[in-house]
Amino acid sequence: MADDRKNDATIEMGEKMQQNSHFSAQPKPVEVRSSPVLASSVTNNPVIAIASYCGSSILMTVTNKYVLSGTGFNMNFLLLAVQSIVCILAITTAKSASLITFRSFSRDEARKWFPISLLLIGMIYTSTKALQFLSIPVYTIFKNLTIILIAYGEVLWFGGSVTSMALLSFGLMVMSSVIAAWADVSHALASYGGDALTGEAADKISTLNAGYLWMLFNCFCSATFLLAMRKRIKLTNFSDYDTMYYNNLLSIPILLLCSLFLENWSSVNLNANFPPATRTWILSTMVISGLSSVFISYTSAWCVRITSSTTYSMVGALNKLPIAISGLIFFDAPVTVPSVSAIAVGFVSGLVYAVAKVRQKKDAGAKGAPSVLPTTSASVQSMRDSLKS
Repeated sequence: MADDRKNDATIEMGEKMQQNSHFSAQPKPVEVRSSPVLASSVTNNPVIAIASYCGSSILMTVTNKYVLSGTGFNMNFLLLAVQSIVCILAITTAKSASLITFRSFSRDEARKWFPISLLLIGMIYTSTKALQFLSIPVYTIFKNLTIILIAYGEVLWFGGSVTSMALLSFGLMVMSSVIAAWADVSHALASYGGDALTGEAADKISTLNAGYLWMLFNCFCSATFLLAMRKRIKLTNFSDYDTMYYNNLLSIPILLLCSLFLENWSSVNLNANFPPATRTWILSTMVISGLSSVFISYTSAWCVRITSSTTYSMVGALNKLPIAISGLIFFDAPVTVPSVSAIAVGFVSGLVYAVAKVRQKKDAGAKGAPSVLPTTSASVQSMRDSLKS
């Protein structure tokens, strides 16, 4: 499930590339040893780790936008349920193969974690609605506003602080959002007949306004979810995969019930959401988007393990640019001077914020304060960037 920062207990995922001891006694060991040596060189390569993380983030964003941009698509709860089911199947299979590990299901822990899953559903659902009405670049730019809410939430609830450089980044984030909204409205007025109150332009602006409203809801839901999850993770000591397991498992029944009772399951509506000509491809894309959430979690932990949390923070900021550009390449997002300027300002704001967090961490270390990783789990951060992330 199914995308700024990470959790105090960010998991360090070691590779499970163990060799059986009898291989060394074989008469032809060269062929057997070459594979683990090659695998080790790949899994310890920071460039490959970073590229994999960026690629998985873009994959999830593009696949979700493809499904949600379908004509009249209105079964968002079903999409999220499929993604959660695929995610659970994938990580339980990986656990059975000893590739990853997470704690077994506990009814008591599930009861305590259930409110967090409800907040997650609110975050992801509003995210899909916003992504449905807005282009990927605009969605990505407005998603930065969540950082501001999280920062001040930490000040209120966790005794955090906001530096002058962080304030500068917040100003740039707000500026990029204003430019993006202005670019969208200007493009609608220039491309469609009528004015802001009549004609096709009015319909387009009405759609954009709906997207901005859902984006506002999503920013508040995301900040609430991430702050609440950080509090709960400190109490439960969940790892990334523990978090992913409980979030998705507890979300499945709620999402299925919401889909069955709140969405239209008539044959006419199913054919509208999944046209026969593209049905197989749409369903396959939904499965891929579910798998990509697992890839994001793994590659996030991989980046932290191979590089550092500081490098990962910078990668998260830099990753905004290719995600925004993917919307220009794969979808009909307007390419204008204001829209490109909004992407550029949003990109710079992310960099400034990442640098501010790095400096704040160094200052805390110099004063003898405990070194902490960014504020949310790697998997949820990426999810929130792409969908969610």
